[in-house]
Amino acid sequence: IRASKIFDHVTIATLHNREKRGRNLFTLEERLEIIREATAHIPNVSVESFQGLTAEYARAKGVRVLVRGLRAVSDYEYELQVAHLNRNLNKNLETVFIMAATRYSYVSSTMANCDLRRRHQQARAAGKFESDQEEARDASASAVSIATRG
Repeated sequence: IRASKIFDHVTIATLHNREKRGRNLFTLEERLEIIREATAHIPNVSVESFQGLTAEYARAKGVRVLVRGLRAVSDYEYELQVAHLNRNLNKNLETVFIMAATRYSYVSSTMANCDLRRRHQQARAAGKFESDQEEARDASASAVSIATRG
C-alpha cells in the first residue's frame, strides 16, 4: 500500500509455485482474489500471478524495480541475497526495501496462516459452516481482514 504512494503503478505479483500445490492454505485463485479485495480501493495497484523466476518475470513485463518488505534485520540478510541473485539474472532490475510499520513487524505469513487455520478449526468444530463454499468465503474474508491491517 505504501509503495503505491511512491510509484505511478504497482503490480502485486504472486508466484504460482507448483511445488507447493496442496500445501498452501489458499489456492492461487483465492490468493489473487484476497489481494484484489484488499487493494481494490487503490487505483494504481494491479494483481497478477507468474511462474518461474522473479527476474525473468520482471524482464518479460519490463519491470525495473522490485519492492520488498522488511520486518527485521534477519529479513534483510535473506532479502539482500535474493536482490543480488535477481540483479545477476536481470541487470536492469533494482530492489527497493520498505520497512514494515512497527506495529506489524512481528507479523509473518506463517503466523497469519497459523492464525487462520486455528480460527477455521474452531469455527468448523462449532458447526459454523453449512457448506464448503460458506467456509471458503469465511476464510477469504478473514484473510482480507489480515491483509488490510497493513
